[in-house]
Amino acid sequence: MVLPFPSGLEIGPLDLAARVDEALRVQAVAFGLSEEEVGIRRYIVQRHMTCPGARALGAFTEDGALAGFVYGMPNDRGHWWSTIVEPYLKAVGNDHWLDDAFAVTELHVHPGFQGHGVGRELITRITDSATETRSILSAIDNDTPARGLYRNLGYRDLARQVHFPSASLPYAVMGATLPLRRR
Repeated sequence: MVLPFPSGLEIGPLDLAARVDEALRVQAVAFGLSEEEVGIRRYIVQRHMTCPGARALGAFTEDGALAGFVYGMPNDRGHWWSTIVEPYLKAVGNDHWLDDAFAVTELHVHPGFQGHGVGRELITRITDSATETRSILSAIDNDTPARGLYRNLGYRDLARQVHFPSASLPYAVMGATLPLRRR
């Protein structure tokens, strides 16, 4: 059950490069990251935000604090993520999903704001502005609320048991035709 959208919360453009530390604090709480992992991700986020077409949205409280964020960019087969997932997608005949796709790189909502449709609003708004015909992402390959949200929006599994070099758990690569399915 989705609770009403929190009063006073607004979704809007996020200067992620300028607010990277605040965003990573949200991600650390939502995803359980160590300080070392946060340091590595800081570099990755800053590098991603220099990629052509990269953009971010935030969910802001009335006092301007960040309650959640999403960012992504047009997919490029030369990016690290694509080079890792391509063999898995190719093995099941889905590597064409890497083309003409908007990659949702990160989506995280502070646990105090989860269950209210904040993640849904963030991902649908960022993909609504995409010029690509589809969207792709990766998520931990477990039955989680995030995977349930993605399925509800129209994402389907393209490859499972994907292993990233630095991750202890396997991931699933998911894809959806744009625009995403509304309620």
